[in-house]
This record gives sequence, structure tokens and C-alpha cells, in this order.
Amino acid sequence: MTMRQTPRSDGTPEAPRTLPDGRPIPLLTGPELPTLESWLDFHRATLELKCRGLDDAQVRQASAQPSSLTLLGLVQHLAEVERTWFQRVVAGLDVPPVFEEETGYALAPGRGLDEALDAWRREIARGRELLAERALEDTGRIADGPMAGVEVSVRWVLLHLIEEYARHNGHADILRERIDGTAGA
Repeated sequence: MTMRQTPRSDGTPEAPRTLPDGRPIPLLTGPELPTLESWLDFHRATLELKCRGLDDAQVRQASAQPSSLTLLGLVQHLAEVERTWFQRVVAGLDVPPVFEEETGYALAPGRGLDEALDAWRREIARGRELLAERALEDTGRIADGPMAGVEVSVRWVLLHLIEEYARHNGHADILRERIDGTAGA
């Protein structure tokens, strides 16, 4: 796999910034916060790549029984994840779910991929705004669930989101391969 390289002013190649499929390459060196953010952006772009070129019917296809997991459900779920961790936990805001189905996995008949991706992108943008005001050591509290009230750092939240996206991108790989045979990335 070749990666795009930008020449430096002295003519030597600079480290590649994107993969041929357009995903940003995570930082290979540098400060911790931008490195974590770059890994999260890579995984976000991977999820979007898994949905690229599919129609609404395809993103509603489950991979295998008994699972009802779909690419559309993953996009919706990760919009909820973005809102929960950045708005509810890090910023301490009392905000409603993105979708009426709190986990996001359930599919509303009238909601297609474009609407779900738009909501997901809005949540990412809002999370970036909130993150820009904070340091890795800043803390928030888990809002609900079995760990309600537990204090976590922004660092922990970023690591958790990288893990969450990586796990779900594995699911997305299987779903996409089942839909049209596209594998990897």
C-alpha cells in the first residue's frame, strides 16, 4: 500500500498525511493530546469509509443471525457514544439522546444513512469544541449505567473512544464484507 507524501521545502519527502483511501494517518510522533485525537479521527474516518458507496438498504443489512447489527446501527450508536462521552461526561451537560432509541442501534424506518451520518458528524464537531477547552488531566463524571458517578479523565475518555471505534470498526469490516465483499482497511 502506498501513501501520499508531500515534499518538504528542501525536497525531501514529508511523512504521509493520508492513506490512498483518504483516511488521515495518525500522528507517529508528537504531543499526547494531538496523537490521541489523530487516532480517534483515523477510526472515525474508517467507520465512514465502511459506509461509503452503500445505499440505505445495504447499510440496513445484518451480517449473520442472530445478530441484528448493521452499519446504519453502528453509525447511530457512535453518534450516541460521541454525545455521551463528550457532552454528558466531559462537559457535564444534561442532553437528550441523539435519536429516540437511546443506544442508536435500533433502526427507524424513515432514517437513512445520510441523516445518521449528518447527526454523527454534528456530534463529532460538538465533541471537538468541548475538547478544545480541556486538558488531558481534566475530569468528568460518568453520567449513568453501572459506573455512574465515577470520575474519569479526558485522557481516559479519548482512549476509551479509540477502543470503542476500533472494536466497532471490526464489526463494520464483517458487515461490509457480507454486503458486497469489500474486506480490510
